[in-house]
Amino acid sequence: MRDLIEEVLPVFEIAINKVGIEGNHWKSMLGRSREASQGDISLPCFPFSKQLRLAPDVIAESIVEYIDSSLPSIGEVTASGGYVNIRADIEWLMDRLLSPQEKQSQERILIEHTSANPNGPFHVGRARNAVLGDTFVRMYRAAGQDVTAEYYVDDMGKQVGILCWALENLTIENVESILEKANIETELGPHGDKADHQRVLWYQAANALKEKDPSVDAGVTELIQLSEEADPDVLSRFESAYQPVLDGMLETLARMGISFDSFTKESRFIVDGSVEVLMDSLENSELHGTAENGAHFLELETKGVKGKSTKFFYRRGDGSSLYATRDLAYHQWKWSQANRLLNILGEDHKLQSKQVGIALEELKIKNPDVVFYAFTKLADGKMSTRRGNVVFMDDLLDEAQGRALAVVQEIRSDIEEESLAKISEAVGVSSTRFNIARISPEKGITFRWEDALSLEKDSAPFIMYSHARSCSISRRAGAQLLPTGVDMKVLDETAIALIRRMAKMQDELQNAIQLARPNLFCDWLSGMAGDYNRFYRENHVVVGDEINLQNLLLNELARDHLRRGCDAVGIIPLEEM
Repeated sequence: MRDLIEEVLPVFEIAINKVGIEGNHWKSMLGRSREASQGDISLPCFPFSKQLRLAPDVIAESIVEYIDSSLPSIGEVTASGGYVNIRADIEWLMDRLLSPQEKQSQERILIEHTSANPNGPFHVGRARNAVLGDTFVRMYRAAGQDVTAEYYVDDMGKQVGILCWALENLTIENVESILEKANIETELGPHGDKADHQRVLWYQAANALKEKDPSVDAGVTELIQLSEEADPDVLSRFESAYQPVLDGMLETLARMGISFDSFTKESRFIVDGSVEVLMDSLENSELHGTAENGAHFLELETKGVKGKSTKFFYRRGDGSSLYATRDLAYHQWKWSQANRLLNILGEDHKLQSKQVGIALEELKIKNPDVVFYAFTKLADGKMSTRRGNVVFMDDLLDEAQGRALAVVQEIRSDIEEESLAKISEAVGVSSTRFNIARISPEKGITFRWEDALSLEKDSAPFIMYSHARSCSISRRAGAQLLPTGVDMKVLDETAIALIRRMAKMQDELQNAIQLARPNLFCDWLSGMAGDYNRFYRENHVVVGDEINLQNLLLNELARDHLRRGCDAVGIIPLEEM
């Protein structure tokens, strides 16, 4: 309701002055109402009590008396519980729905998300980062911003080193024998033709073997050291090891509607020398220190870092860099690509993110915005690719598609097999994504099949069906010359509620972006589907040979809002279900 706030600010200012409230700080307090039943925007009067020596409800009532409610945007002004509440005029809202909205100025935003180690298939534990990241990409684009979706490829770390060593030193017989002794499943399953499913067995075998054989660790360490020296042969061998795995992971992500605009390799910043330049610059910091083994660090205790993690090591005793050091160079480069950065990180990265942030400040490099999310866990513990206790996304999506197929078949026995497969795949993928996106990022998720694949209310299928229903009505009505407005006198409560819900779409989108909580927009979209279905039941568009053009106009507006809302959270907006 930002437009409504702008409209009513002048009349509020007059009322505020007459009541005797000093200053302009009240303007920042005028915002969305806590409850939709109270109104669209509200002003809390509690902060004024001390100055005016009056109760908040008395102040609110006084302000209401002075507000000129003849403004076209104002439908109703009330005082309740110490709040001044304003409900927008329904005709004003309808006019705004039918008028083209001005485009806001574009920011160049780079959103880095997923960036999972390419050592095995994409699994459920990694899915939350990808779904949240892609949802932010979609929401920012829906808000009109210029967004780059970025994947940072860990092409030289320990995980890739272990995979490379395994592929170069083990045979398939070794792998099967090692995994059997470690009680790790070797059956590849329905996606065994994908390289990510195949090569994860080699990765798991090497991890199991190195716990008993020190030579494995020594071999992997040598490879990693050479990669950190930008050895072209080792970097090439690493790429040969991980690229087929990464390709398989990206294939899974593409099935989920997730794609990337750019890929940046970690090794780039060693090869181009930028890491070395930054390490030299950090030596000039007042926080700089040197350990007994010759390693360089920043002492962060004075910057609020406590405990055993006050030292941020950025150069080893042998002169090589660490992962976090290369992260500094990566952020420096990212700022050359955009004027705003957003990172999606697991909650276990909070300390490292703070350390990197302080180091960036020492280098006079801006910090990115960061969204942290809580983990997705199995009911009996954390997922681990190394230990093999994971649920692969390929298998989850297959299961989701199968469950959706059974539901669709029961409802639509007349549908052709090709359409049935398309619908069930879309429902399965959309349900999986929405069940992740609709949970607030800071809340943990315990993975249970029945929750992940729920097709009940407040779900993707409910939203998809609402959109498909609006498309069906549009097809039945055919091409029509729609009216330029509606007769407000004949609107029932369901139509009014639908108009109010649609009018708030951009506000809800901006609110979800600003608070970094995509679940808030998911709530709006679920509410939008509910309001549309109530409108549909009470307001028929096609009655016999007659078409109610006013109802058709509202149906078309709802269809557009549902489609755009689905796109913004990664739900596939099918036109037929």
